[in-house]
Amino acid sequence: MHKYLSAIGFKHIDSRKALNKLIDFTESSFQYEKTVKVKDQLEVSERIKHFTKDMGLIVVGAYDKDDNYEREHYIPFFLGKGEKKFDELAVERHIARNSYAGACEYPGIGITIIYYLQNAVEYLSELKFHQFNQSAVSLTLSGLACEGKVLLPIIKEEQSFIEKEENLRRHSKLIKEARSGDENAIESLTVQEMDTYSMISRRIETEDVLSIVSTYFMPCGLECDQYSILGEILKIEKRENSLTKEKIYVLTVECNNLEFDVCINEEDLIGEPEIGRRLKASIWLQGRLNFEETDI
Repeated sequence: MHKYLSAIGFKHIDSRKALNKLIDFTESSFQYEKTVKVKDQLEVSERIKHFTKDMGLIVVGAYDKDDNYEREHYIPFFLGKGEKKFDELAVERHIARNSYAGACEYPGIGITIIYYLQNAVEYLSELKFHQFNQSAVSLTLSGLACEGKVLLPIIKEEQSFIEKEENLRRHSKLIKEARSGDENAIESLTVQEMDTYSMISRRIETEDVLSIVSTYFMPCGLECDQYSILGEILKIEKRENSLTKEKIYVLTVECNNLEFDVCINEEDLIGEPEIGRRLKASIWLQGRLNFEETDI
């Protein structure tokens, strides 16, 4: 049973029989199917069904040369909003099945972001017929949360949009220069880290860590596309799964200057979300590559 089924409104699927029934229903009543031929005359298929706006299930399978279909696996998905250009986009197939992981660099966070690719068939089609032109591709990130808490905001210094952008630009430039071996950039980043560490060490004696750290985005667990996040809530929407009638929050959050949408089952969220408050959650990060013509 997929750990993040709950995030799209299937929290009470509690048996293999109920799960198989759901997958069979998705497979037989899908709204879209996307296919692409790969080697050995195999045709990979994605059968997609929405159970509410922008979220549902994808059943991945394949047709053989005699047009016989066989299911391989399924995933819950959530389509976020917004598109962003990232440096050094890369995609790689998982070893054991027809699924793909994507990676990109985002200097605002300072780590390589790894995500599960939602539109793998579309990526394979693009690779097959048009090749993969990074400069013409944008990325939409989204997160599925299996648990979360709403925290109160902290008092922080007001910064204008221009100041925030300038600080991010300066920090991004330093990281790029440090990666290329610039010793001055490495030294500047080291000094910044030491100053931050010193400030936290001093304040932690009298304050809670979550009143010092306003936001974070860091890997958690052993799987590369899962993250622990703390971010400011910018927008709130509520959806309902058409099959189970379970309520789902869609929260737009900002973590380390990275803005993306997170969906979470109302039953899995502790606290009342409001704009300006913070979301602390464990998420499975997904991404959709946006080509000239794309949508699932």
